Amino acid sequence: MRGKRMAMPAGKEKWIYYQSREEILHQLMDMYEQSVIRLAYTYVRDRRAAEDIAQEVFVRCYMHIDGFRHEASLKTWVFTITANLCKDYLRSGWKKYINVVDLMVKLKKSDPSTPELKVVQKSEQEELINGVFTLPIKYREVIILHYYQDLSIKEMEEVLQKKEATIRTRLQRAREMLKGKLQQKGVKGWSDN
Repeated sequence: MRGKRMAMPAGKEKWIYYQSREEILHQLMDMYEQSVIRLAYTYVRDRRAAEDIAQEVFVRCYMHIDGFRHEASLKTWVFTITANLCKDYLRSGWKKYINVVDLMVKLKKSDPSTPELKVVQKSEQEELINGVFTLPIKYREVIILHYYQDLSIKEMEEVLQKKEATIRTRLQRAREMLKGKLQQKGVKGWSDN
């Protein structure tokens, strides 16, 4: 079925109007599959559960693509579905708690000149990642969406369905909490930026 019932979108997402549901699904998966899995993992901390949630995200995208109103970008729409499914998973009684086994967040790589410096930087990156994972979910999600998924405050407002002021406050508190945790552990390279 072609997307003829959909309103014509503006800008770069006009391609969605001219494709079948299957073609749209394949393009969405090509564009966002890894990001959706990483985002889900930041919520549930279980690789298999994150992959299951990602599958469900794309099933929902397929089922509801005709209802996509183009009020937000496709990325924001897909991330909103992901965040909501993750929150449902976390509220459910069958979730499992496990240790963090994957480090899903890739930080900026630098080329230190000595092996010792490489070890120190790797250790600090792991402390940062672990610090993010220890934050309460409402603070963890704003850090992940802003710094690792590169969403603007406006996009985060749409994904989280919270006011801009709330998101800014959570982001500031998350930074402060993370800074405190890292300073407590002696991580030297911490920056508020």
